Amino acid sequence: MLQILYGISDAIFDLLNEMSPYLLFGFIFAGILHVLFPIDAFARHLGKRGFWSVIKAVIFGIPLPLCSCSVIPSAILLRRRGASRGAILSFLVATPITGIDSIMATYSLMGLFFTVFRVIASSVTAIVTGIMGNLLLPKEELVMHVHHYPPMSDDPQCCHDEAAKRSMKIHHRIRTLFRYAFIELLGDIWKWLVIGLIVGGVISYFVPENIIQRYLGGGLQPMLIMMLVGIPMYICATGSIPIVAALIFKGMSPGVGLVFLLAGPATNAVTFTVVARELGKGAAVIYVTCIAVMSLLMGLVLDLLWEKGSSPPLHAMTHGPMLPSWVSDSSTIIFLALILLVSIRNAGKGGGDKSCCGH
Repeated sequence: MLQILYGISDAIFDLLNEMSPYLLFGFIFAGILHVLFPIDAFARHLGKRGFWSVIKAVIFGIPLPLCSCSVIPSAILLRRRGASRGAILSFLVATPITGIDSIMATYSLMGLFFTVFRVIASSVTAIVTGIMGNLLLPKEELVMHVHHYPPMSDDPQCCHDEAAKRSMKIHHRIRTLFRYAFIELLGDIWKWLVIGLIVGGVISYFVPENIIQRYLGGGLQPMLIMMLVGIPMYICATGSIPIVAALIFKGMSPGVGLVFLLAGPATNAVTFTVVARELGKGAAVIYVTCIAVMSLLMGLVLDLLWEKGSSPPLHAMTHGPMLPSWVSDSSTIIFLALILLVSIRNAGKGGGDKSCCGH
């Protein structure tokens, strides 16, 4: 029994050791985006019913570290600031699939080619969904909800000291950056990440390669299974990466894994309900249909490209350590400490929100 626990723990540690430096960087970059680019500032770029508003929504959505539940309030805000339905559909697809934290985690475990293709596949899927929304949904007159906020009052003690005001502003932004990155964002996904690492470790230790190769080795049938499993469930884009990586290392085709990573994070029952309410039932049908069709198509394209490559999938994805061991080890220690602090903080609040992702 101890040998089994040691083997699983070793596999989990290997996965976390590969991911932790890139996750830390991804969270910090997400904090920078949160501080520098408030979502209200982009609403005016997404109002026109056309191709460019869809493209802008995809470019805006890809780096944002929002899951398929937490993207909903942002999408509603954009909608009520005047964004078109096509742009909102694109934003709802592109944002939860990627995110800078998910991109870095994908690169840490599955290499550059898979990561780049995943970003391209999510972008194409989001663009197609937005364009289909613009083409198939009727034109509408949208009344924008405009809010007038009172001007911010300055502290009288600082009004004549511009240097002090700038210093306080920088200090406030740095605090906001780290609070968002390592309290709010990490607090939302740490449970899913831990679950993903545990499941990935169990798969790496227990599941025989021939079983995975036989049933998930490639083709349309395993892709359909992954799509049908992923669409109605809440799946964390970052937390699911260790699971998919472990399955691919055991022989699952990259295309099958991509289908799960596209269809799963982009949809769930809650998102479908909100889309139907805010944008209409037709928009909800377009949303799910485009994700289903495009995830299968992208999975087939990835497998085709992989088979035509010079390296077999397992060799291509086992790229070896990309960073010095001391960087990976210290990052793992820091990341585990942050998870411990966030879990203690959430426990002190009585468990926090019981919704799918804490929002």
